[in-house]
Amino acid sequence: MNSLTATAPLRVAIPKASLRLTMRSNPSVVAMTGLRCGSSTLGINYHPQTHTKRFISTTQKQQIKEFFPPLKAPHVKEVETAWVHPVYTEEQMKQITVAHRDAKLWADWIALGTVRVLRWGMDLVTGYRHPPPGKEHDAKFQMTEQAWLRRFVFLESVAGVPGMVGGMLRHLRSLRRMKRDNGWIETLLEEAYNERMHLLTFLKVAEPGWFMRLMVLGAQGVFFNGFFLAYLMSPRICHRFVGYLEEEAVITYTRAIKDIENGKLPHWEKLEAPEIAVQYWKMPEGQRTMRDLLLYVRADEAKHREVNHTLGNLNHETDPNPYAAKYKDPSKPHPDKGIDNLKAVGWEREEVV
Repeated sequence: MNSLTATAPLRVAIPKASLRLTMRSNPSVVAMTGLRCGSSTLGINYHPQTHTKRFISTTQKQQIKEFFPPLKAPHVKEVETAWVHPVYTEEQMKQITVAHRDAKLWADWIALGTVRVLRWGMDLVTGYRHPPPGKEHDAKFQMTEQAWLRRFVFLESVAGVPGMVGGMLRHLRSLRRMKRDNGWIETLLEEAYNERMHLLTFLKVAEPGWFMRLMVLGAQGVFFNGFFLAYLMSPRICHRFVGYLEEEAVITYTRAIKDIENGKLPHWEKLEAPEIAVQYWKMPEGQRTMRDLLLYVRADEAKHREVNHTLGNLNHETDPNPYAAKYKDPSKPHPDKGIDNLKAVGWEREEVV
């Protein structure tokens, strides 16, 4: 969830077959199911060997096309987006920590239990295994660049659903009842947009093939319809669910960042962030590596964590959205769209209403 109004290009690379990694690195790096290794994005100068076929690939040569190709209109330079991402400082992003909101009510336990089941399924599909304390260096828990990208793509393709479903249902409810929404719709749609930008960014590095596409198609079909019905019955449980889901996302990106810092992902140490990411997050010169990109994404997920736990504390029918409200007494602390108040617990109702 972030406030966003600048220009960000919506162009992303998508191939014709299996999930292909575009890296400026040796094309023979380890590939995993649904991933293809390319040789154009790692930022490392080298002289690649000539291969008739890429590792674990039936394609003779890399075939990349723009999913959002440049406009053909001769007088149009770029298409502006509705939301501009706020500028994060490096200090703010480094302050993000793994946090958890304790379940207090039966609704919280339902949301937390559902997230744990979903997390198990996602770990199984993406081949992820989270190491228990003291076993971080065991070989069976190690992740490669390809494995991380497979998890990121799958995670972000699912994470963009809740905000759109919630915003859509609240929009229709406002139309039916002919009443104002108290500022919730834009925040929810903004969150969905932000998650989609995460996905488009990772698709500039990893190109999905038929297997990954089928997984995303199946997951989206099940998750969208399930979340749609659940939001009709209990928006509060759904926002709590998303809050817990974002807690898991923060854990995922925190571990990936640590892997880069510990030298476990050598191909990402000099990998430059795609141009779509540089423009969207307004990444400054000298802070455009893959590690920097993951810091930005993690900060976004931490903000979603706070926002959804906050919305889960509120009455969805009568309370205004605290992230879209202007308060009479600005001297008191209130929720805002920045990342200064990234609390996993969220803001309680009496603090914001």
